[in-house]
Amino acid sequence: MTDKIRKVPDGDPSGPSLSKTSSGTPAGLPSGTPYEAIKAIPVRHYGRWVSAVVVVALLAWLIYAFSQGNIIWDTVWGKLFDGTILSGLWSTIVISVASMALGLVLGVLFAVMRLSKNPVTGAVAWLYIWFFRGTPVYVQLLVWFNLSLIFEYINLGPIYKNETVDVMTPFMVALLGLGLNEGAYMAEIVRAGIQSVDEGQTEAAHALGMSQPKTMWRVVLPQAMRVIVPPTGNEFINMLKTSSLVSAVQYTELLRASSNIGNTAGAVMEMLFVASIWYLVLTSVFSVGQYYLERRFARGSTRNLPPTPWQRIKANLTTTKRSEVSA
Repeated sequence: MTDKIRKVPDGDPSGPSLSKTSSGTPAGLPSGTPYEAIKAIPVRHYGRWVSAVVVVALLAWLIYAFSQGNIIWDTVWGKLFDGTILSGLWSTIVISVASMALGLVLGVLFAVMRLSKNPVTGAVAWLYIWFFRGTPVYVQLLVWFNLSLIFEYINLGPIYKNETVDVMTPFMVALLGLGLNEGAYMAEIVRAGIQSVDEGQTEAAHALGMSQPKTMWRVVLPQAMRVIVPPTGNEFINMLKTSSLVSAVQYTELLRASSNIGNTAGAVMEMLFVASIWYLVLTSVFSVGQYYLERRFARGSTRNLPPTPWQRIKANLTTTKRSEVSA
């Protein structure tokens, strides 16, 4: 039984079809007849080059426009490490972490309540999520800030009683406004994570005699973290930027500190650039932390974890060194 092959003699691409014997030598040809190697020519994508040139040109034009604008860049770099700016930066980190912690606790609580078979707790959890997801966080901040117009005193009976204006400090207003709003979103994220765990895990835990709370804490939530962590990291990155809204309730965070300096020194745009630079630094740093946290919780589901950016760099350097030695 023979196969059909094509011989390419002296640059002629269309030669006659020849049969090949079982030994691999074409029938009717000497064994040493040369064959031209197949040359794979990649398809040229001219559209990619054109789009790349257009994007680079637009980016260069944008950079040039800002460099020629009426912006005092010395003020931007000079105020970047100003004491007031650094104090506002620290306040941004504190209120973001505190609000995210409150939102995470409330999210777990209301997610469990919503998944409960108790219709009362399920209805209360749904109502909480519906209300705080349905109203803007800016409106919620203003409501907490003006709460003294409704309640002159906060009276918890024998536990605590004080005037509302003394309780609702700018920090407390920012914490409640951001934390309660974040709790509604985290409740849905945690609920999705819990539902991603197979019900057989819960049944097995109950068969071993574990109670419902212990099963949730020791079995379900650790497995659900793989699903919960990525959107939680995104929520925290968003919280860092959303915290700029608390400047409306007199809390001196990064944006308000920058605006105060800008209004006083007459450098409004320059100080907005300073705030933007620090927001980019914060989101970049915490994005790296989110990457490694996701990588840690993915160990149980992924057999081979993808290399980290540092591991990729080391691998490329090692490959380059080996190539130099071989040459």
